Amino acid sequence: MKIDGSKFAVVGGAGLIGSHTVDLLLKEGVSEVVVLDNFERGSQENLEFALRDPRLRVVHGDLRDPVQLEEVFNGVDGVFHFAALWLLHCQDHPRDGFDTNITGTFNLLEACVGAGVDRLVFSSSASVYGDALKEPMTESHPFNNDTFYGATKIAGEAMAHAFYHRSGLEYVGLRYFNVYGPRQDYRGAYVAVVMKMLDCLDRGDPPTVYGDGTQAYDFVSVRDCARANVAAMKANTVDRCYNVCTGTRTSIGELAAMLIQLTGQQVDVDYRPSEVSFVSNRIGDPTAARLDLDFVAETDLTDGLRELIDWRNDHRRRRAGD
Repeated sequence: MKIDGSKFAVVGGAGLIGSHTVDLLLKEGVSEVVVLDNFERGSQENLEFALRDPRLRVVHGDLRDPVQLEEVFNGVDGVFHFAALWLLHCQDHPRDGFDTNITGTFNLLEACVGAGVDRLVFSSSASVYGDALKEPMTESHPFNNDTFYGATKIAGEAMAHAFYHRSGLEYVGLRYFNVYGPRQDYRGAYVAVVMKMLDCLDRGDPPTVYGDGTQAYDFVSVRDCARANVAAMKANTVDRCYNVCTGTRTSIGELAAMLIQLTGQQVDVDYRPSEVSFVSNRIGDPTAARLDLDFVAETDLTDGLRELIDWRNDHRRRRAGD
């Protein structure tokens, strides 16, 4: 799809991946970008730089309101769908997860068709795979998920597929692996493992790792995720879902050691008895995204973590000065 001169709606555009995608879109020749967000997890602050561009319009709203979606999508060429409740929130409050991630996604798909939207990029998740049955995990890996969040993403992919065959709505789904980077929430009730480790290190405490630390994941920078979204909107492929990953294995023990080194703390990793976790091994295969979307993750994990730490420290100082 052509980006230049087109109008885009970014649902959940004030969140982590959404706001970085908005920044990239505004570097292109778009005519307008409309962000729809309820600001429960996203923030105006995440759009600080984008708001300087007159082509950006922000609407406070919710994808659970189908009438509002229809109004926002009027005249829109392409839609990016980022709005969702996160894994742990869905685990604790599955009804909320259903209302937002499943009913909300149905509302969005229906509104896209009603407004004549040409193309949708849907944010899915590697959670659909669950624990690895084989590695690296290609897009044909079985759905081995056992979380409610993963179930909502499987449902979202299936609904997008059905709407494509029923109504002709072109879409591409993106299955993000372990995302990290600037603007990541570090103060809310549900924060990622990187932020939990940094909290420990801020106090001078060793980062906690449950088990022997061999659990391994594929950490991908939010900046690369944003690039993947723009690439998916530009691509010709339809009715497919792609991994957004690096293909690089990093164990939790290695991650903790990297954070200790980057923060300069003189501590060792605090290994504790294993706890039940959602997945213990998940490394993706980036081949299909490279071939079909012309997307390759570029950010080295050490460089990406250093950027995250610098952003987090600066953000904390700015908030302390408010």
